[in-house]
Amino acid sequence: MGGGSSKTSKDYIRNRIWHKMEKAGVARPPFPIKGRIPNFVGAEKAASLLSQTLEFRRASIVFSNPDSPQKPVRELVLRHGKTLVMATPRLSKGFVVVEPRLLPRGKEAEASTIRGAFAYGRTIDPSQSPPVDLFIAGSVAVDVHGYRLGKGTGYSDLEHHLLKEVGAISEDTPKATTVHDVQVVPYVPRDSWDIPVDIIATPTKLIYAKRSVV
Repeated sequence: MGGGSSKTSKDYIRNRIWHKMEKAGVARPPFPIKGRIPNFVGAEKAASLLSQTLEFRRASIVFSNPDSPQKPVRELVLRHGKTLVMATPRLSKGFVVVEPRLLPRGKEAEASTIRGAFAYGRTIDPSQSPPVDLFIAGSVAVDVHGYRLGKGTGYSDLEHHLLKEVGAISEDTPKATTVHDVQVVPYVPRDSWDIPVDIIATPTKLIYAKRSVV
């Protein structure tokens, strides 16, 4: 599905989800959530479920978006002794790498924030990224086939493209997102450049994408 109709449908779904989250009282700061990857009640539970997957446990280096709802994921990456590669906001400073061995004990929560990652990590050009074992994306909405909607700026797809271009990830690198249950929708329109995820973690369950039945 492409062209203007796809964009219109995607924008409709985004606006519906932002409104639904606010109405249900499951949105968390920063506010307003419209125009953002929305933070949500239960983000810590979703991150905990994701951390129990084989894909997370096997990963030594994890890439993540910098948005608020994925902060618990980034913190668990560091608490599990894994290296965190995080996109800087709007890719203005490329990527930032936080290595647990260089992180003072007890600073995992702080280092998982944008400010903390800059304080305890080092910025790199995307071309310098180490090989990534798990790719984390933020989402406004996602369907059971793994197709997701970001906030409409395309940064997650760009980050994936940059990593793939330099050989830091491959087609086989698992991709995941954490969302509230209300953000899981029956269908997300997709374009040729959209990168689907393999794992969806919500506060109540893990969903493995069923793209074989699309």
